[in-house]
Amino acid sequence: MNVHFIAIGGSAMHNLALALHERGDALITGSDDAIFEPSKSRLSTAGILPEREGWYPQKIHNGIDVIILGMHAKRDNPELLKAKQIGLKIYSYPEFLYESTKNKTRVVIGGSHGKTSITSMLLHSLKHSNSNVDYMVGARLEGYKTMVRLSTDSEWAVFEGDEYLSSPIDLRPKFHLYRANVAILSGMAWDHINVFPTFEKYKIAFSDFLKSMEPGGTLIYNSDDVELKDLVLEDNSPIRKIPYSIPKYRIDDFKWVWCTPQGDLNLHFIGKHNLSNAEGARWLAQEMGIQAEEFYDAISTFSGAERRLEILGRGEHRSVHLDFAHAPSKVKATVEAYVETFPKTIKIGLLELHTFSSLNPDFISGYHDVLNGLDQAVVYYDPKAVAHKNLPELEKSTVESVFGSEVKVFTDIDEFRIFFDKLPISCNLLVMSSGNLGGFDIRAYSEKWVSEN
Repeated sequence: MNVHFIAIGGSAMHNLALALHERGDALITGSDDAIFEPSKSRLSTAGILPEREGWYPQKIHNGIDVIILGMHAKRDNPELLKAKQIGLKIYSYPEFLYESTKNKTRVVIGGSHGKTSITSMLLHSLKHSNSNVDYMVGARLEGYKTMVRLSTDSEWAVFEGDEYLSSPIDLRPKFHLYRANVAILSGMAWDHINVFPTFEKYKIAFSDFLKSMEPGGTLIYNSDDVELKDLVLEDNSPIRKIPYSIPKYRIDDFKWVWCTPQGDLNLHFIGKHNLSNAEGARWLAQEMGIQAEEFYDAISTFSGAERRLEILGRGEHRSVHLDFAHAPSKVKATVEAYVETFPKTIKIGLLELHTFSSLNPDFISGYHDVLNGLDQAVVYYDPKAVAHKNLPELEKSTVESVFGSEVKVFTDIDEFRIFFDKLPISCNLLVMSSGNLGGFDIRAYSEKWVSEN
């Protein structure tokens, strides 16, 4: 099979390309106008990195069996137009994943937050039990070569499924396309106004997801989310519905302990939201044949997904955690977890505003109280990123008025670095960002910072 990727450099796209290449039954080609690390190195190592960046219609010919189209491409992409002209089969990557697994039992992890963590926890427990599954997850996991696996022999497929658009020519939410046999919804918090301009439109994406599930399927849902609970209970789709909520826990000397029916379980992750994620993953694992005792044994060794309260450094007096949190609900949950874990130590939080919604003056008010509980809060954003997204200018005073006078706001990366050099010797630092902090290498900085006396 000859498969050509338009926008091969994307996170999900390049992992799908690597998975098909690794399976060995497909010839992979691709194009993109910009390919960044780590995609570039990983594609190069596999021998499928495009020779030149850019779009080349001459790459599109009748010998191609399948085109896989990424969201980064535009509707007028010259390769896409050529593929349409000669009548090639064009899939979005979620559509291709469905076509590749339509004879398998598909497990879909959806929700506004916690998708990657739940998927990671589930895959960790399945690996612990030597289960053979296909998967797609939104972050790099320890012990996994790629974020996508498509085999010829597994009976199950586990997909992290988000509610955003499938491709430039397919505006259906991605998770609708998987037609889940088993699914979980972790929550419903409106945070992407560029895709869903109103909360009502956002809710429709979730209600339609329930309708997209295979009849007789099973939905597991977070009943602590009132809006989601009401939506699920109002739905009349022919599916089984199982609620879950935050399980009992306690904190012993900064360590989170899950009080399970089978005894106390020491965890390597923190936060009520992550306990909720783990409980959801437990229900999914049960649907896949993993019993509670086996799941608890597996989750006791789970250290978390990349950029999900990931520990970057820990010294005698300092620690640094990195989290992908960017939307208001995600930031609030992450901060609450940090405050609850370190109640008697100095807690400093840094939030980078990077997404379309967070840099939009019409939406930023949603961040009003998300940093409450921190001893010092810092917000950073790059005005160039605002301009790049074609948004109205975001005044520093606007950001300050939303977060409060005690929150420091930086728009210059050098001033930002000077501030960190003056942080207290004894404190814990929480970094929340879906961007790159203006090129500031927080991983390298953390190693030096936690060792300072």
